[in-house]
Amino acid sequence: MDLFDKCTSYTLADEVKAAGLYPYFKPIEANEGPVVTMQGRQIIMAGSNNYLGLTAHPKVKQAAIDAVKKYGTGCSGSRYLTGTIDLHIKLEEQLAKFLGYEAVLLISTGYQTAQAIIPTLVQKNEFVVSDKDNHACIQMANLMAQGAASYIGNDNQGVVRYKHGDMKHLENVISKLPLESGKLIVTDGVFSTSGSVVDLPEIVRIARKYNARIMVDDAHATGVIGKGGRGTASKFGLTHETDITMGTFSKSFASLGGFIASKRSVINYIKHHSPALIFSASPTPASVASALAALEIMEAHPELTEKLHYNANKVREGLRALGFRVVGEPETGIVSVVIGDTDKTLIFTKELFDAGVFVNAFVRPGVPPGMEMLRTSYMASHEDEHLNKIIDIFSQVGKKLGVIS
Repeated sequence: MDLFDKCTSYTLADEVKAAGLYPYFKPIEANEGPVVTMQGRQIIMAGSNNYLGLTAHPKVKQAAIDAVKKYGTGCSGSRYLTGTIDLHIKLEEQLAKFLGYEAVLLISTGYQTAQAIIPTLVQKNEFVVSDKDNHACIQMANLMAQGAASYIGNDNQGVVRYKHGDMKHLENVISKLPLESGKLIVTDGVFSTSGSVVDLPEIVRIARKYNARIMVDDAHATGVIGKGGRGTASKFGLTHETDITMGTFSKSFASLGGFIASKRSVINYIKHHSPALIFSASPTPASVASALAALEIMEAHPELTEKLHYNANKVREGLRALGFRVVGEPETGIVSVVIGDTDKTLIFTKELFDAGVFVNAFVRPGVPPGMEMLRTSYMASHEDEHLNKIIDIFSQVGKKLGVIS
């Protein structure tokens, strides 16, 4: 068999395109935040992770422009060698202070951040204990982890998974691991598909009982939950009990890249041992400058997080009142509508787009059978007119397709 046989035999995407239902890779021609231009039309964006609406903020855009003028378009090296500029240090220091940690380390992409942490820290005879619904970047980092001890019933040495959000199952699996072995419990703070929030207090209890450390991925939590958008640990008052928080700049921070927040000794170890950091070009000046500007806006305007909550809750309650099956928690920016059928989910997505609303279609294998959904997400910059139109169009399409009566 030739290596490329799998490629030539893959026809599903082309079949969906031929049916006119392909919802992915649609180019955006102009972006004002809550409204974008796609296929020459004005479309209400209800699928972006731009939670605080800062990608179009004048201060953020100007910061990127000024950084390019001063530093050029790239750093031309890794942080370890020639790729560090003073903006990297400034953002790390200000973000550490904002989040309440001793130190922060910037990573080139959010996806790469988990790979900078997990395989670096979890080594021979140590274990990753991971929620089954964690983001794909964590799943890949788990596979890379170098834990050599095997676990009965688990194919991946050093990697143990527990049922999503099931604290009893977490305690059951971790209790079977050697107490003296190093263990890292890894979880999303806000889960990206459902918008559910982790039970961090219970994870802290279990971690301390079984000699484990805790890592929380706050990609969808920073800027969204916690005091002034400080994330999951802040929401529960457990910053000092949460050993590592990682996140991304591609959502609330209106930029690109990732970060690790922890004790200074942990950050120092990762800086000098992580291939994901040492062998990657550093975040670009424009990316760092725009993230720094977004952080300063976030600190100065905590009301943006409150506006995000209002907007998401307005749509969440509006869709529930219409009879839709809505998942997600009140404080997050994610509002997912379960349709439960792949074809109907794709048709629903197209109908919404044709009527002027963009949402994300989540279908198998990205979600389990019966959980096919429309994942919508909201920004602080959405206005009531946008939200009312989203609810109204959902109502029209939902009735047309028989999803609601």
